Amino acid sequence: MPLALTSILQQLFNAADIAVIGQFAGKHAMAAVGSNSPIIGLMVNLFVGVSIGANVVISNYTGQHNEKKISEATHTAIILAVVCGLLITCIGQLIARPMVELLGTPKVIAPMAIEYLRIYFLGMPFIMLYNFESAIFRSQGDTRTPLMCLFISGVINVILNLVFVVGLHIDVAGVALATVIANVVSSSLLFLLLCRSKGAIRLQREKFQVNRAILESILRIGIPSGLQGTVFSISNLVVQSAINSLGADVVAGSSAAFNLEIIGYYILNSFGQAAVTFVGQNYGAGNLKRCRQITKQVLLLDELFTVIVAVILILSGRQLLMLFNGDPVVIHYGYIRVFTLLSTEVLNVVIEVLSGAMRGYGSSMVPAVVTFVGICGVRILWVYTVFSQWHTWGVLMAVYPASWLVTMLVMIFAYFREVRKIGARGMVQA
Repeated sequence: MPLALTSILQQLFNAADIAVIGQFAGKHAMAAVGSNSPIIGLMVNLFVGVSIGANVVISNYTGQHNEKKISEATHTAIILAVVCGLLITCIGQLIARPMVELLGTPKVIAPMAIEYLRIYFLGMPFIMLYNFESAIFRSQGDTRTPLMCLFISGVINVILNLVFVVGLHIDVAGVALATVIANVVSSSLLFLLLCRSKGAIRLQREKFQVNRAILESILRIGIPSGLQGTVFSISNLVVQSAINSLGADVVAGSSAAFNLEIIGYYILNSFGQAAVTFVGQNYGAGNLKRCRQITKQVLLLDELFTVIVAVILILSGRQLLMLFNGDPVVIHYGYIRVFTLLSTEVLNVVIEVLSGAMRGYGSSMVPAVVTFVGICGVRILWVYTVFSQWHTWGVLMAVYPASWLVTMLVMIFAYFREVRKIGARGMVQA
């Protein structure tokens, strides 16, 4: 639950960006910020997925009570985080304009979208550092520490939003700058806590070196996990391009709705992340029976909480959308997205939990391939066939449940196949 709250809190602070910009700078500025979500996701998800590799590797060593390897993996992960962040910053500056143009972003919001994107990417080293640091804490079962650091930085983010946008009248650039500063704060707080830790994850200057074998293990698990997240982003880029073709009001409504519907996703994703950690620890300890029990419990809990949150957000959806922008047209389009996605999100629960469990076992490529075929394939096919034939907002939004259904069915088959293979091997490879 603290992991779910961390993700939700992070999204609420992101929603504050949209709300402040929407209320005080207008719907075009709001659309400019929101239209960048797929581009940012494309760049971030690959490298954040690598942090899942660090979580799995350190969890395995924790199950084995191997403190030396835990320490080596922790220091390797921090170095990797900084390198990934710097790489995304450089790439982001180069692709900002071409990506905005490629998506067919309406001309009235394109310059603001480019400006926001370039400033946002300057903070990528700190975003990556925070995610890897959080993965280190999660590998030890500690999800509260990242939550508290995020809360502090999030409050700072909201205050700076108001100062820059309302006080200094710096709209899109102000929101982006506030986000960068907040990420600096959260990553710095976690870094200091790791330096002061009493356990094996303590950071020490003399130990900052890359263990090649551990790095390879992190990348072997993390890159497919990152590719799985990137697949979502690639397909969402195609969907965002289709959204942009429907006009600025639809883009604004979709941007506002995303900030509500993503809360439901973070609930279900957090239980998938819990499956990664606890399956990883018990797999490291050689307790395969408990790994299967964990997967069943996580699946049941995830379905329960996802349904509860979905019902709450659907019933209060129109009122919540008004917090972002009072335009009735924007609210109309936004609610269509909220209802369509949240009413079918239970399908995605199965995908996330089974993917997390397989990653905990160290099998990361299988869920990545399944997601590529089921999510990316179906969504791209839908946009260029069904949506091109019936060019409406409702038809476009139906692409999400359609892709979840196909992917869920294939993921169930893949999971049981992998579990049988792992059971046949019997012993964990240290």
